[in-house]
Amino acid sequence: MPDRDHGGGLDAARARWGGPPEDWLDLSTGINPVAYPLPEIPLSDWTALPDTGAMDRLLGAARTFWDVPDGAALLAAPGTSALIARVPVLAPHGPVRIAGPTYNEHAAAFSQAGFQVVTNGPAATQVVVHPNNPDGRDGHSHFDETQFNVIDESFFDVGGYRPFTDRATSPGTIVLRGIGKFWGLAGLRLGFAIGHPDMIAPLRDAIGPWPVSGPALRIGAAALSDPGWADAARTRLAADAKRLDALMAPHGHVVGGTTLFRLYDVDDAATFQDRLARARIWSRIFPYSTRWLRLGLPHPDRWTQLEEALT
Repeated sequence: MPDRDHGGGLDAARARWGGPPEDWLDLSTGINPVAYPLPEIPLSDWTALPDTGAMDRLLGAARTFWDVPDGAALLAAPGTSALIARVPVLAPHGPVRIAGPTYNEHAAAFSQAGFQVVTNGPAATQVVVHPNNPDGRDGHSHFDETQFNVIDESFFDVGGYRPFTDRATSPGTIVLRGIGKFWGLAGLRLGFAIGHPDMIAPLRDAIGPWPVSGPALRIGAAALSDPGWADAARTRLAADAKRLDALMAPHGHVVGGTTLFRLYDVDDAATFQDRLARARIWSRIFPYSTRWLRLGLPHPDRWTQLEEALT
């Protein structure tokens, strides 16, 4: 099984460096620090089984916001990770090509399902993370129409990338989207699969009835029906990403990233992580690189803590 390293793990950081939770600035994930404002949630959303009308409203909002073609079906699920774990049931027999470095849950899911995972060469299935995590590369240069393609667009909504949803009417492509990153609602656990109806049907069967909670249905529908909030968030994230790059310029150069996270080349990533941790700032380093450091964006109220640590 591949190593499944992730951001987060603030409890382990606190155990080593100390400090109460409120002192820590967690920049180890690529989650929008200014989350979508939650609508009022009636008690019935918590006490009743989710109804089909609420699901229809959510899927309608998602289809409009993401401009999903009429020939493609949508499935809402309890997080994109839940879909990643089940996507292998759709794949044809044969090797799965996943060019790294990238989000490691895809390789873990296919390995768990008994597939051979390769980084290059011939394959029956290919996974493309678009934009890629952690370097933000565009996935279109890796797309191959001759095989089954799993396109993970979890970070797509930051803007600046061409979508793959127009390919989702083909039986050979499935696109994954989510609410957690761009809308800052990772705890909501709401993800989507977009693809040909014949591919979405077995995923729907695998996930079972009532896959999304009543509160998540309401919040997701509200978020995906608010393009004004999304436009303002993209503008703020772009400005904050430039601000972060300027702060890090004396310490290393930008390798890539998106406006939700930045990837830097520094002399010694582990030492730099230790330096930030002593200032109660948690960052992300990677087992495959001694030089890469990834930082998310701080909340607007917490920039001073980062600026003091870096200067």
